Amino acid sequence: MSDYHEPVMLAEVLEFLQPSDGRVFVDCTLGGGGHSLAMVERLLPDGKLIGIDQDDEALKAAGERLKDFGKNVILAKGNFSDLARIVSESGYSSVDGVLFDLGVSSHQLDAGERGFSFRADAPLDMRMDATAGRTAADLVNTLSERDLSDIIWKYGEERWSKRIAKFIVERRQRSRILTTGDLVDVILAAVPAGARSDRIHPATRTFQGLRIAVNRELESLQSGLEAAVSLLSVGGRVCILSYHSLEDRIVKDTLLKYTGRCTCPASLPICVCGAKRSLKILTKKPVTASDDEIERNPRSRSAKLRTAEKL
Repeated sequence: MSDYHEPVMLAEVLEFLQPSDGRVFVDCTLGGGGHSLAMVERLLPDGKLIGIDQDDEALKAAGERLKDFGKNVILAKGNFSDLARIVSESGYSSVDGVLFDLGVSSHQLDAGERGFSFRADAPLDMRMDATAGRTAADLVNTLSERDLSDIIWKYGEERWSKRIAKFIVERRQRSRILTTGDLVDVILAAVPAGARSDRIHPATRTFQGLRIAVNRELESLQSGLEAAVSLLSVGGRVCILSYHSLEDRIVKDTLLKYTGRCTCPASLPICVCGAKRSLKILTKKPVTASDDEIERNPRSRSAKLRTAEKL
């Protein structure tokens, strides 16, 4: 289980969440259990750590890492939208801290057979829960050209989304797109050589868009954040690590809504966002990783940390 990498901004997460004896904390994204291990050590002897992940491999790895903490740890399979149910089934009506570490994990990217990465030729899967739901191959071989273009643009922010979608549809008429290598070949054919960036691979944004769509990540994040705010006890804190602008925008807007600040567009005649004051934001600007951590842990380069306290 050692291939799970170093948890991002661990010191900052602990500083903001302040786990201590007797409190109840939730790690909504267990991964390899790095954040959870550090938290549960500070919750002893009477606190509880509820760990959630939809990836069976992550649950197995975290279970092994946290096995010595016995009754202080509850592990459950699910995603953000299951947060309220899992907390209730664990025997609690409120919690003192909630952590979200968003996006795909380093382990999932490194496990080429999962289909998250364009760097290894593998089945085009991308499901975080490998036992349920539609795969990325299902999407690219069945969705309309317009729907594919919308996904690649909306979730991947890819400027060549229409052309990539067109090339996907043309390719699948000859043969199905079943592997990551198949899809990369289509993308490389669609994106003009002169338009490619020296910084990122041409397939990066398309793979991101499909992954988000396959796992319904943004919808789950929104419902999970709403549940976390509702579950927090007074003085409890929520801490979120995001890795791209789409996630960070949802986090920022949701937290702002609960400070009583309206987030509706100025063009609307009335407020429809339901703004109400129940949170105090503790990070006016997102916290980013130190240069030392970025050098040691490259995944932290794009991370943004936001946190708030329940009033």
